[in-house]
Amino acid sequence: MDARSDNSAIPLAVDLDGTLIATDLLWEGLFLLVRKNPLFLFMVPFWLAKGPARLKQAIAERVDIDPAALPYRDAVVARLRQEHQAGREIVLATGTPRKFAEAVAAHLGLFDSVLATDGAENLTAGRKRSALVAAYGDGGFDYAGNSRHDLKVFDAARKAIVVAPDRQAARWQAEHGCETVAAPKVTVRTVARMLRMHQWLKNSLIAVPMVLAHEYFDERMLLACLLAFISFSTAASAIYIVNDFFDLGLDRRHPTKRNRPFASGALSIPFGLVSIVVLLAVSIGAALFLPVAFALVLAGYLVATTAYSLAVKRMLLIDVLMLAALYTVRILAGAAATGVNVSFWLLAFSIFFFLSLALVKRYVELRSSVLVPGERIAGRGYRAEDQEIIAQAGMASAFSSALVLALYIDSAAVRELYPHPWMVWPLAPIVLYMTMRVWILARRDEMHDDPVVFIIRDWRSQLVALGGGLLLVAAGLWP
Repeated sequence: MDARSDNSAIPLAVDLDGTLIATDLLWEGLFLLVRKNPLFLFMVPFWLAKGPARLKQAIAERVDIDPAALPYRDAVVARLRQEHQAGREIVLATGTPRKFAEAVAAHLGLFDSVLATDGAENLTAGRKRSALVAAYGDGGFDYAGNSRHDLKVFDAARKAIVVAPDRQAARWQAEHGCETVAAPKVTVRTVARMLRMHQWLKNSLIAVPMVLAHEYFDERMLLACLLAFISFSTAASAIYIVNDFFDLGLDRRHPTKRNRPFASGALSIPFGLVSIVVLLAVSIGAALFLPVAFALVLAGYLVATTAYSLAVKRMLLIDVLMLAALYTVRILAGAAATGVNVSFWLLAFSIFFFLSLALVKRYVELRSSVLVPGERIAGRGYRAEDQEIIAQAGMASAFSSALVLALYIDSAAVRELYPHPWMVWPLAPIVLYMTMRVWILARRDEMHDDPVVFIIRDWRSQLVALGGGLLLVAAGLWP
């Protein structure tokens, strides 16, 4: 995207959403608003009934954006800096609310004027064209845009610069042969990162009731577990996308989460919204082949995870209790899908074990955050001085999970299920080893943001978990 010396006398108008930045501030503002207070969602239809301009103004009046954290298109910004240094007049012409547009303009310091949506007029398509023609004349400006809404403006511009075009804009560009700035292609890897497919392994907990009931070879149960796994995994991915939408601002300020597909602008918000619909459709479709009890557990999971994304994750201690419960819900889902009863021992072990890992997650966040006393982690309910008590509670939960497991192993239920109960005893020290190793590495600052993901990827943890699983199966099958 190169500047040209003969352009200095012609103003350059630039669109904002999708052109200068790889996101849409209307959607981002809406997510900020709902996160601030979910009840605002019920006001959206009333604002929209008064027109798009009123909706945009209502959102902008209630939330603020951080222009420094937005995913700018580097090639476009570099071109604007070059044109600005050459003395060219640059105009930010956008359908975004004026408040947001002026914040971006002030941050970049490259624009001579701003044309944006106010409470009366939605400055898109024909209205944007009229405003630019009124200011500079037909053919008296160059224009950079990206979507079908910009086609009328392209027609009125002296020159068009098509940036990361949608289908209609790409067709227009091909017909007119104008300058273009291509967007990075959406890859399978990017979509997989959006879905967080590595997190799907957590849903293998669905098979735990079947395994503990020694029904490894029951085809009906295997099929039920597979369908439940698909249903839970696709539902979880849909919620991950929702969570990403609500955390866009926080993720962009995080050293690693800023590279997530939506935070970085690698994927568009509309793409994510369509993906949510498709994922939920697949999830519901798989659930239709399973007992009603599974559907109820799945519905409860969706409600709980949505509540977590909107509010619970910012609540002291309630957030980690919720995370532990959500792991345990996966076990309950497996029981509902297969018809296997789960024991109190299993649920108690699960709560303590996953509570410990949830506390590790918060502990790592505290360790990696630069906080002064009294300051909270962004988007969380924890302060710098909470670090030690979080570690103590987490290690206590780890030992509690091992204690529950040991008591279970010594119970009459185990003697009935396993011909050789002594073969199950190593599971208690295995659990202690895994959890205490995670805590030691966390205190050494060698832990991944998510300890469950760490365990899944760590070869030592894999080896120990495999050994424990083989012992469990062998104890059940040994004559």
